[in-house]
Amino acid sequence: MFKATPNPPDTSIPYDPALDPQKIKAATDRAINFYLNPGALKISIPTASSCKANRIFLIDPTVDEETLLVEACESLAAASDMARDIGDTVDHSQRRAMLMLHQVIMLSELMVNRVLDGRRVPN
Repeated sequence: MFKATPNPPDTSIPYDPALDPQKIKAATDRAINFYLNPGALKISIPTASSCKANRIFLIDPTVDEETLLVEACESLAAASDMARDIGDTVDHSQRRAMLMLHQVIMLSELMVNRVLDGRRVPN
């Protein structure tokens, strides 16, 4: 007899320790207590006013200025390449904006390079 459809694929799922029933129950209980039990211990989420925005990204204060300038120059060069590449793939109005962004990045890179060129190499 001819079969119109092939046999279904093997859909057995291998054992995953993360799917342990006790772990799933504990996670479920935590979620239910968090959302439905007002007396349960909740982690406080800091408000925007309590966060110091200037400390989100911190540059190591022990890094010398020349290293920072070199990293800035390399980042600007990469951004310049990306802006130029994107400018080649978009339509005319967006292309002009991307090429202007490319020019601003390139000028910033030139300024950083000039500062680097003016620095003296320690002996």
